[in-house]
Amino acid sequence: MKILVTGSKGFIGKNLIAELKYHNNLEIYEFDSDGSSKILDRYCQDCDFVFHLAGVNRPENTAEYMTGNHDCLIALLELLKIHHNTCPVMLSSSIQADLNNPYGKSKHAAEKALRSYAKETGSDAYIYRFPNLFGKWGQPNYNSVIATFCYNIARGYPIRIDNPSAMLELIYIDDVIQNLIQLLYGKVYMDESGFCYVPQVYRVTLGEIAELIYSFKKSREDLTIPNMEKESFSKKLYSTYLSYLPEQGFSYPLKMNEDSRGSFTEFIRTTDRGQISVNIIRPKMVKGNHWHHTKNEKFLVVSGKGVVQFRKPEEEKIISYHVSGETLEVVDIPVGYTHNIINIGNSDLIVLMWCNECFNSEHPDTYPLNVQGEI
Repeated sequence: MKILVTGSKGFIGKNLIAELKYHNNLEIYEFDSDGSSKILDRYCQDCDFVFHLAGVNRPENTAEYMTGNHDCLIALLELLKIHHNTCPVMLSSSIQADLNNPYGKSKHAAEKALRSYAKETGSDAYIYRFPNLFGKWGQPNYNSVIATFCYNIARGYPIRIDNPSAMLELIYIDDVIQNLIQLLYGKVYMDESGFCYVPQVYRVTLGEIAELIYSFKKSREDLTIPNMEKESFSKKLYSTYLSYLPEQGFSYPLKMNEDSRGSFTEFIRTTDRGQISVNIIRPKMVKGNHWHHTKNEKFLVVSGKGVVQFRKPEEEKIISYHVSGETLEVVDIPVGYTHNIINIGNSDLIVLMWCNECFNSEHPDTYPLNVQGEI
């Protein structure tokens, strides 16, 4: 199947093409504003599906709205008619198509032209009135408030919010692309007015968006992770934010708490899934020798050799688990058992540790008690 994508260098175009390239038996015709009419004519001869994503939204003068959003579509449709190509055509329009402004009028005119073309030729026409889009590869300080907020906040630049309560309707670029891929293979989400739509729409205020993005920046200090539920807005916004980090700012330091036994470093803290830490234990050193009421942990040795020991406080029996980075194995630390971990090797013992709750110095739920077992 041969797929023509106009506006191939735009926000939707780049994301769509990146996905299409991983689908078998597809040949992609990429066309953008710098392409020649001769090339477009060639593509229109035998393309099997058209994603018409080309358009303008911030021209130097208002007359360019009609030229970029209506006239370029007409040129495309005329070429398809010349070659008697009645392949399906998808049009990227806007929720502003019903507004009485130059941009909205140009989008409405394009919609009308495509519907007339479909009626005349019998071609399938799919029109999307997109709200605000967000995701990777958007252009900051252009026409996307989320791209601008992410870019500026990641760099410590100020942002401007005139009305924090202003409500935005947003769709995530990966949801859009998934929907367009489904459209290509025949699955259509269409409303009563005949417009296609992306089911997952988020309604969020400007103030809420800014607050979330600032929390993402702060998370490098407090080690928190936002809500990562499958369809949560924060999950998709966080992914978007990371794509706008400055190239010299991908990494950030962690605080190592060191003593003669080694070090302990918190890595991730969550509100409802506990925390992850890295524990480094020097040769022949012991850590732990305590027990918990409700707090529980998981140990995963990734380097070195060690032994994890357990004992119930009222019993003498010692339970031992030998652990090694050569065989990745998780050891659960049940509540009610005093426990320790001993480095029995000649190199550092490196342990990934998960705890079901973040450390709270006011309520540590940690009670010292030696295991006192033999290695």
